[in-house]
Amino acid sequence: MRLHRLDITAFGPFGGAQRVDFDELSAAGLFLLHGPTGAGKTSVLDAVCFALYGAVPGARQGGSLRSDHATPATRTEVTLELTVAGRRLEITRQPPFERAKRRGAGTTTEKAQSWLREYDASAGTWKDLSRSHQEIGEEITQLLGMSREQFCQVVLLPQGDFARFLRADAEARGKLLGRLFDTHRFAEVEKRLAERRRAAEAEVRDGDTALLADAHRMQQAAGDAMELPELAPGDPGLADAILRAAAVARSAARERLTIAHCARTAAESAQATADRVLDDVREAARLQRRFAEARERAERLEERAGAHDEARARMERGRKAEAVAPALDLRDDAEAGHRRASTEEVRARAALPETFAGAGVPGLGSAARRAAEELGGLESARRAERRLTELATERVELDRQERADEDVLQDAESWLSNWEATRAAFEARIESAQEAAARAEQLAVQRDPARSRLNAARQRDAFARDTDDAQQQALAFRERATKAREHWLDLKEQRLQGIAAELAAGLVDGEPCAVCGGTEHPAPARKIAGHVDREAEEQALAAYQLADEQRTEAERRLGVVREALAAASAEAGDAPTAQLAERAAELEREHAEAHSTASGLHTARERLAQAGLEHERRVAARQQAELRAAARVSYRDRNEKERASLEEELDRARGAAGSVSARATQLERQVALLTEAADAVRAAEDTAQRLKDADARLADAAFRAGFDTPTAAADALLDDEAHRDLQRRLDAWQSEEAAVRAVLAEADTVAAAQQPPADLSSAEQAAESADRRLRDAASAQDAAARRCGELDRLSARATASARRLAPLREVYDRVARMAGLAAGTSADNERKMRLEAYVLAARLEQVAAAATVRLRRMSSGRYTLVHSDDRAGRGRSGLGLHVVDAWTGRERDTATLSGGETFFASLALALGLADVVTDEAGGVRLDTLFIDEGFGSLDDQTLDEVLDVLDSLRERDRSVGIVSHVADLRRRIHAQLEVVKGRTGSVVRQRGDQD
Repeated sequence: MRLHRLDITAFGPFGGAQRVDFDELSAAGLFLLHGPTGAGKTSVLDAVCFALYGAVPGARQGGSLRSDHATPATRTEVTLELTVAGRRLEITRQPPFERAKRRGAGTTTEKAQSWLREYDASAGTWKDLSRSHQEIGEEITQLLGMSREQFCQVVLLPQGDFARFLRADAEARGKLLGRLFDTHRFAEVEKRLAERRRAAEAEVRDGDTALLADAHRMQQAAGDAMELPELAPGDPGLADAILRAAAVARSAARERLTIAHCARTAAESAQATADRVLDDVREAARLQRRFAEARERAERLEERAGAHDEARARMERGRKAEAVAPALDLRDDAEAGHRRASTEEVRARAALPETFAGAGVPGLGSAARRAAEELGGLESARRAERRLTELATERVELDRQERADEDVLQDAESWLSNWEATRAAFEARIESAQEAAARAEQLAVQRDPARSRLNAARQRDAFARDTDDAQQQALAFRERATKAREHWLDLKEQRLQGIAAELAAGLVDGEPCAVCGGTEHPAPARKIAGHVDREAEEQALAAYQLADEQRTEAERRLGVVREALAAASAEAGDAPTAQLAERAAELEREHAEAHSTASGLHTARERLAQAGLEHERRVAARQQAELRAAARVSYRDRNEKERASLEEELDRARGAAGSVSARATQLERQVALLTEAADAVRAAEDTAQRLKDADARLADAAFRAGFDTPTAAADALLDDEAHRDLQRRLDAWQSEEAAVRAVLAEADTVAAAQQPPADLSSAEQAAESADRRLRDAASAQDAAARRCGELDRLSARATASARRLAPLREVYDRVARMAGLAAGTSADNERKMRLEAYVLAARLEQVAAAATVRLRRMSSGRYTLVHSDDRAGRGRSGLGLHVVDAWTGRERDTATLSGGETFFASLALALGLADVVTDEAGGVRLDTLFIDEGFGSLDDQTLDEVLDVLDSLRERDRSVGIVSHVADLRRRIHAQLEVVKGRTGSVVRQRGDQD
């Protein structure tokens, strides 16, 4: 990697644009970067790092990159041109930029920008590659083969960091070397092995925990007779100990099961014997009770023998009375029919007048026929009565129509009396609306010019304010342009005064001078402090031209605003805006009132037309009402004549009744009552004859059945329920008698009755005791069987768990050994060195070997850096660093070196580290290096030796930039980059090897 050019604008302490030509500085191989404290020497290196990686070194992150000396319009920008991996690239980066808004007040922030271009040598042009921050960062990191941290340690060699590295302990060295050589993957391997060890240990522990839980279950199932091993989950031999204890518990459980089986067999035999004895005793007791109950039932039958004979005689009389039952039923029906007919006759005769109290069937029938004939003659009178009712309804309707027509006539007369006044009012409204429409047109003509003048007056006021602002702005730009011109002329004059030094910068020995033509240049002019070069003059000229353009534009805008103000004043006149606004508002109000009044013209015309139609309708309604009144007079006369004729006819027909309908109702009721009475008398006579015939047939049937009177036959007759009850009692007696005789004739029962009473209680107690002993034995056997089954099941599960745990335990043992070895905690790791430390120790050994080559030259062969893997105190070994003193032949710690010795040792270490990291990054050449401070601690001889070592780097075509305050280096190193600070920001001054 070789740097060619660096452009800095508004970055860090640099307020303006600065350029560093690394090609000119690198021509000598060794160049000096110097300047007062705070001028910005380190900011140049920060700019290189920012261009490559988009960020500054870690120690200076977090602050703003923008220069406080920059103008608000100048954006911060860094451009770096370099060659890496045979490709010439240009990187431009702009951090976020906060600028003033183009419209309105306040600020806005523009996003960060990045550009990557590549020079095409064949075409001689730059080619755009990317504008993506991520793509550019990945491309640069891939080409350099280094991260930002590695670049800052390898290319920007911070001597203070390496001095601390020399004195640091193993842990601090490990952190730095881990970042440089990216050995975190080995730490990840350690972490991964530790995680796998913990995971495997957790799996083994979980498996042992489950196995131990099964062992506790087996101990519980075995009745606490099983002894568990005193081991914890994860301890070796736990599974074998649990399986051995389980085998012992299963054997003991099987012995208990055999004993329980024998005890149950004996209990079953005793229980069978007791059951047989109990059955025999129960049978004897049952037969004895059966015999005793039969004797008691026989005695009860003897006691009820008389009642049984009476029931049998009663059943015999009932069978005889069943032959008389039909005649009894017939006589009862006849008697009931006669009673109903007699009752109906009495009721019917009670409804008739007294004149018909003793009339028979013929008399009642004749009276009914006469009343029916009179009822038929009233039909014509009914029609007359209905017509008379219709005439009354028509008269009521005529009265209603007469009252309605009177209301119509009165309403029409009232409305028509005001017609002339209504028509005159509508015509007046139409005339007023027509006048308002004409006035609205006149006001509209006056309103538009008033509006135009008001708008022009408002524009006149606004342009007047804009004119004042534009005049002030033009004055400000005019003053700024004047100052810029004066500044440019001053710089131009200063440049002319120092033009000799500028021309002397281009002199070459042996070539003629452009002024005098001489080929020898014994005393060329030198640039003094504050020298103005051509670039500064051109920048001042550009600033003046820009200010002059802004002045011209401001004066142009002032002229435009003044023209607009004159045009608006000519249209608006001198009247104040408030007066014009008041006049325009008054015209608007008058026009709105006139327009509102005129809008009622159409409505007034429609109302007048509607009123005319209403007048015609009222006149027509009055005429129709008068015609209907005349027609009603003649119709009323005809109805009165018809009503008088009908009333005369009805008076004759209704007689003493209130109406024809009332008379017809009386006759209809009389016909119905006479007919009903005749029927009731006829029915009573018929039922009396049937009752007489039924009495004769009943007497004959009772005599043939053997009864003295019909009443005796009726008393002996049984109804269905009594017959069923009496038959049930007779059947029960016979069944009970047969059952008792059968029991008393049984031989077993008689024999059991002759034996002593059975002792059922003792037999039941003996059987219950035998059954209880059997249940206890069965329960014991079942418990022993369950215990054996549970132990077998748990033992099988424990065996399977132990079989599954075997490979896991093997994996755990293997991973634990590997993790302990990588972490440095294993007994096999004699030096207690972690894997990452082991890799870093190898890298540190390479760095020490590379650094020793330069350290021996810097120390005149006295010192040699060696790597040590000895343990420091109680810590771990691997990252020790010692220095071997050839004068004493002893090896000692690097912390014992003096200040100057520490500097050149750390410088040698930094250069050696740069070589190793470069090789680690894929062999990318680092042609440009920077070394920051530390040279002030060296004496003259050591300084010469150090510079000789740095100068020898040119053999590999490298250039080294030294950042230092040491004044003696300015004499020894001719190529210099000076950073000068000032009130307006820092600037850089560059001097090549030939200057």
